[in-house]
Amino acid sequence: MVARPVSQMLRSRCLLRRPQNVQAFSTRSNLRSADHGDHYDPPTGWLFGVKPGQKYEKEGWEGVWYWGFIGSMVVAGVAYVFKPDTSIQTWALEEARRRLEAEGILEDPAKVQK
Repeated sequence: MVARPVSQMLRSRCLLRRPQNVQAFSTRSNLRSADHGDHYDPPTGWLFGVKPGQKYEKEGWEGVWYWGFIGSMVVAGVAYVFKPDTSIQTWALEEARRRLEAEGILEDPAKVQK
């Protein structure tokens, strides 16, 4: 007995056969679409598509993206540095100091410095 692949066995039992009366989704072979042409740049073999000795020409969006990205990172850094301290540890330390000063266990730092 010769071992046959599963696909051949299924085909022989009509499980994988396509019905003959099934038509394609569209009857036209080449549909027109509104993609405004082919936007694919075929590979040239040069780094970023620029031949040696030629100057790279920036596209219109590059300057706006660079300035916007770097600018937003600077603004985020400044906001992070100057954000208020709202941690529970800082609050607990200040509350403990106030309570110890109120009980007289710890001296008031304003009086100690004078």
